[in-house]
Amino acid sequence: MSDSSSSVGLLSYETLVHAVAGAMGSVTAMTVFFPLDTARIRLQVDENRKSQSTPVILAEIAKEEGILSLYRGWFPVISSLCCSNFVYFYTFNTLKRVMVSDRSKPSKDLLMGFISDAFSQIIANEGVGTLWNGTLPSLVLVFNPAVQFMFYEAMKRRAGRGGRKISSFEIFLIGAIAKAIATTATYPLQTVQAILRFGQYKSDGKGGLAGSLKNVVSLLMDRIKRHGPLGLYKGLEAKLLQTVLTAALMFVVYEKITAATFKLMGIQKKLKH
Repeated sequence: MSDSSSSVGLLSYETLVHAVAGAMGSVTAMTVFFPLDTARIRLQVDENRKSQSTPVILAEIAKEEGILSLYRGWFPVISSLCCSNFVYFYTFNTLKRVMVSDRSKPSKDLLMGFISDAFSQIIANEGVGTLWNGTLPSLVLVFNPAVQFMFYEAMKRRAGRGGRKISSFEIFLIGAIAKAIATTATYPLQTVQAILRFGQYKSDGKGGLAGSLKNVVSLLMDRIKRHGPLGLYKGLEAKLLQTVLTAALMFVVYEKITAATFKLMGIQKKLKH
């Protein structure tokens, strides 16, 4: 394979580095902040839990079920996250190399993020029967990382104007802001996804896309009827705390791994992020 084909091809080393770094970054960050995800899920699906403060929720879970219960379900989540983020970063950076012009645009970042996460969600939700519960909301939620990456890439390009080196703190801050925007915008659908996956909703038996859409709409309306519009955002505090910190740390690890690997391999990055 020639140098030119290697630098822009589907199987380029740079694309593989991005994929591995993205997977490692996401696994590291999720492991550190996994208890926050446990608290968020409990708030979303446990109607009897009155505590709204994340620290109180974590203390209650640890007291009632033990410290290790905060990491219950860690392995399947991490396994799925590792695979899906590998696919996501590989697809995103492959599309980025194919579509790149003199300067990348936010609209392209949004499109590439949407396509990339569609692939990664399909991979992550591979399975049969009830393993597909919540798949439709998952696929709709491809807008979450799409919006996240659009803002992340735009803010990073702005911060790096004139060849300025971006610090780890700035990467952390940019990643946090981008994720906060994306999470707030898509949180109601994430609540629906959690309820469907925990089997707390009995569908009308209709299958297919129409049935799934009806279930999603019914859940949203039921949530509003029972808890008001703010009920769609129950647990948002825990979700923001978990996802914002996780995404911010993930981007720092991702950027550091890619930079160190490229430096070690002597690869000069031709793409401006």
